[in-house]
Amino acid sequence: MAEASGRDHQVRLWLTLVPIVVILALDIVTKAWVMNTFELYERTPVIGDFFRFTYTHNRGAAFGLDIGEHSRIFFLILSLIALGVLGVIYRGTPSSDRLRILAISLVSAGALGNIWDRIRLEAGVVDFLDFGIGASRFPIFNIADSAVTVGAVLLLISFWLEGRREREVAAAAAEATPE
Repeated sequence: MAEASGRDHQVRLWLTLVPIVVILALDIVTKAWVMNTFELYERTPVIGDFFRFTYTHNRGAAFGLDIGEHSRIFFLILSLIALGVLGVIYRGTPSSDRLRILAISLVSAGALGNIWDRIRLEAGVVDFLDFGIGASRFPIFNIADSAVTVGAVLLLISFWLEGRREREVAAAAAEATPE
């Protein structure tokens, strides 16, 4: 039993640290590369007009959400609060729920990457991944935003699966109870 518990702890640690380190490293390196390679607002086609690098800064949140001149500070504080909430969820997550652990790690890594930009850059978060066709474009984003989005979807799926399991257990218990 202790051996399984130790293995679960190791898996939990790997599912936590590896995504955070990899995503943070990719985010920091790609943003530094963009800032050192491109001029602000420069567009460079990668796959024609569909995918291009467009160097910009975002004081707001993902997908260009901006609430005005205090966006940078507001979203910095909001991100720190979100990390605290994720920490509480993480502590309450059993090691067997690998999907939720991975999801929390991805969201946390993305939040940390963008927090780093908000702290060090008055202009805001560096964004550069630009997808679309002609004038119909998805808001420009970065690696951290991608990790937050994928992690949030996985977190929703993990909560949905947990709810489904709980409903199945309740239904089975109700069937097993004699009337």
